[in-house]
Amino acid sequence: MIAEKDLMKLANGSDVRGVAIASVADEPVTLTTEAANRITSGFVDFLQTRTGRKGHELRIAVGHDSRISSPQLRLAVLEALTAAGVVTVDCGLASTPAMFMTTVFSETAMDGAIMITASHLPANRNGLKFFTEEGGVEHADVLAILKAACRIPELTGDLHKVQNYNLMERYGHHLRKKIRQALGVENDPLKGLHIVVDAGNGCGGFFVTQVLGRLGANTTGSVYLEPDGHFPNHIPNPENKQAMASIRQAVLDSHADLGLIFDTDVDRMGAVLANGQDINRNELIAMLAAILAPQYPGSTIVTDSVTSDELTTFLEKELGLKHHRYMRGYRNVIDECIRLNKAGTVSPLAIETSGHGALSENYYLDDGAYLAVKLIIALAQMHQKGRKLSRLIKDLGEPQETAEIRMSIQGEDNPQAYGQTILTALSERAKEKGIKLAEPNYEGVRLVFPQGWALLRMSLHDAEMPLNIESREAGGVKVIKQQMKTLLTGFPALGTTALDK
Repeated sequence: MIAEKDLMKLANGSDVRGVAIASVADEPVTLTTEAANRITSGFVDFLQTRTGRKGHELRIAVGHDSRISSPQLRLAVLEALTAAGVVTVDCGLASTPAMFMTTVFSETAMDGAIMITASHLPANRNGLKFFTEEGGVEHADVLAILKAACRIPELTGDLHKVQNYNLMERYGHHLRKKIRQALGVENDPLKGLHIVVDAGNGCGGFFVTQVLGRLGANTTGSVYLEPDGHFPNHIPNPENKQAMASIRQAVLDSHADLGLIFDTDVDRMGAVLANGQDINRNELIAMLAAILAPQYPGSTIVTDSVTSDELTTFLEKELGLKHHRYMRGYRNVIDECIRLNKAGTVSPLAIETSGHGALSENYYLDDGAYLAVKLIIALAQMHQKGRKLSRLIKDLGEPQETAEIRMSIQGEDNPQAYGQTILTALSERAKEKGIKLAEPNYEGVRLVFPQGWALLRMSLHDAEMPLNIESREAGGVKVIKQQMKTLLTGFPALGTTALDK
């Protein structure tokens, strides 16, 4: 039986993750079928407490990504749900956003949903994401689920009671309807457009068959649509250089109007324009903001802390919007967007540079396919006017140089406390040297230099401190590195050797 401390270690922000396949040296399996079974029972306990309903009164859907460990974890989850008497619906291969939508669609009306995925992590990893009618659970909820799991043994249920549902067919209909309504065309609204997709052998292949193809788009040249949990071609991750090179090549080879790339479970996306220009990170944020600006004039765009000054200039000077740089972590930016809207500040978009983006019009759900739909609608509208999609961000500037350095903290029992000591000292030393601190600032310490800026913060999950640097001048990153090296002297547990390169 798995020890309590080992179950609790599986908490990873707002979901559960661990090693599910013993295929990598020195990475023992931590997310076993027993763990998945008991954690599922913990989720049932959590839902019963939250809703006041007993097991047989609850409806819970289960879906999974293409990982090779997903089928065995799926069985463990279904065993636990049927043992609890829950109405259990197996949605099979699905995307994470679609699993949340099972709580929205009237045909399903789920009280909760479980998605078996580890997003873009390596093939030997897997995890569980949990949804209620209110959206994805928070970190505190995950801890409550795991604590309940510690009290519940592994259970055996009756798999004959499991119901099956073709969720991705229903979800595809949902996305097709959005495009038809926006373009005002019922039959083949995407006819004349050439759009290619790189699914990275994850779950995103449905977007070609269930959405683009049925709306008349030419999808010739799309790659890696078949689910394969070994991810033989590249990591399904829009932040991965190899992955972006793959979709860029697919666009150029097929002379497509637009290329789309999804991560494994389709809660993130990136894009490539017809000329091969990448649309991710700052460019993706800028383009989505440009699409939303006419509908939400003067509104506030919430991003994570590492976005560029050039993005701020574009949002505020070119689009007339407000830029609210907040904390890293997609739950953080989404929760801040929700808070602003509740307080009366219109905020239509919360988005990280990683590609996690949530719209207020879409249940604050980070949904890569929905973001793709917004791009496609804009592409079609521009095409009707004889214009290119790139026109939307033609005035977006770019930093001359960028760098991200991850400095480890070693030999400290409490790296978070040690990191906070470093941040406090950095702030004080910067003030003494007359270096400006950016205000407002919601995470770490952000310093403003003549050439650009540097942001030092604690990692959300690891014993390390990421340092992001951007410069408007060639050679500026090196200059800022040297100044940061001086400001960070006297902390032997912090690995600063990368600042010398």
